[in-house]
Amino acid sequence: MVGVPESHTGWTFLTNHARVLAAIAENQSARIRDIAAHCRLTERAVQKIIADLEQDGYLSHTREGRGNTYRIEPTRRLRHPTEADLGLTVASLLSLLFQDEARRGDPVSRQAPAAVQPEAS
Repeated sequence: MVGVPESHTGWTFLTNHARVLAAIAENQSARIRDIAAHCRLTERAVQKIIADLEQDGYLSHTREGRGNTYRIEPTRRLRHPTEADLGLTVASLLSLLFQDEARRGDPVSRQAPAAVQPEAS
């Protein structure tokens, strides 16, 4: 069993909610254990964050076998009034995060994952 991740002190630019959402965008069928390790959070913290995101309509999941497959709602506006008033969405946030990965030459993240792209109407 993986131990509790090393804690971080001080402030950061991204919230844990944004980190978890980005990890799910990279792998919609990721296990909570893997998301926790990737984000350096406890599994319990990730479970709480996923529950928050689902409760507010940013994320949903379907059970597939013993695991979950998550679906991000890319057109949901960001919560803070400053970003919401500008019309910024989950897709725009995740695109910025993955765009940076592409610039660094990460072959896994050359473009935003399909989970980030709004569905065609």
